[in-house]
Amino acid sequence: MAILPISVLGQPILRQETVPVEVVTDELRALADDMIETMRAAEGVGLAAPQVGRTERLAVVEVDGQLFTLFNPEIVARQAKIKWEEGCLSIPDVYGWIERSEYVKVRAMGRDGEPVEVEGTGLLAVCLQHEIDHLHGKLFIDHLSFLKRRAALAVWEEERGKYPDGLRVLAGRSEERGEGANSEDVK
Repeated sequence: MAILPISVLGQPILRQETVPVEVVTDELRALADDMIETMRAAEGVGLAAPQVGRTERLAVVEVDGQLFTLFNPEIVARQAKIKWEEGCLSIPDVYGWIERSEYVKVRAMGRDGEPVEVEGTGLLAVCLQHEIDHLHGKLFIDHLSFLKRRAALAVWEEERGKYPDGLRVLAGRSEERGEGANSEDVK
């Protein structure tokens, strides 16, 4: 397994629609494993393939000890609303309060290509929605009001100089999270 560089805001791949996975191969399982290692090294709770420069419709999510590898995930049911402070591994040190569905049911293919359903509330629901957005070229800042988005982008302008190649290269688990982050931030 390997820790992959994470594409940051400004990389075109973050705004592209992903390609559905027809068959789950050993190569895709290895990619998922690398994504899990990368997500953990970055202390995130989710990661989507575009964030590591790939176009496959694949996301990994780990919340409360539950790990999910999801190919072609789609939300098939949602209920209620919740506000949650989100961040993103592709936009380090930028956070915003986003309104999402409090409950979602997601259908996908699992690690071995089998059909799976994941139901989640709270953080798991928010994370699933956040990662599925990535698979469709949408970022959490797109859910912010004009003024809040503008403020978030101003913070990002100060941070983006740390990533001159448009990539966030992690140094293993020792990388520290920025000030203002907390354990419930969606990444």
